[in-house]
Amino acid sequence: MSKIHIPTPLRQYVGKQATVEVNAATVAEAMDALIKQHPELRRHLYTEDGKLRAFVNLYVNDEDIRYLQKEETALKESDNISIVPSIAGGAR
Repeated sequence: MSKIHIPTPLRQYVGKQATVEVNAATVAEAMDALIKQHPELRRHLYTEDGKLRAFVNLYVNDEDIRYLQKEETALKESDNISIVPSIAGGAR
């Protein structure tokens, strides 16, 4: 099973879990499995037309999927997926 690491702000939607385990062959399948287990996450991760939100970054074993095969990136059983929301702002 692959593990999906949930960022602290989203843990309230997954029963306060830091990780969720899923069986999946690709990142897209893993994210689908996550949403099926925790449907309240959908609006935080995806747009209404089903695309990953621009501020949501996914990493497989510390590699940004944008530089791999995006959501079609293949997974091995021991892979870790990290959901990393972009952070903007700050003080000058």
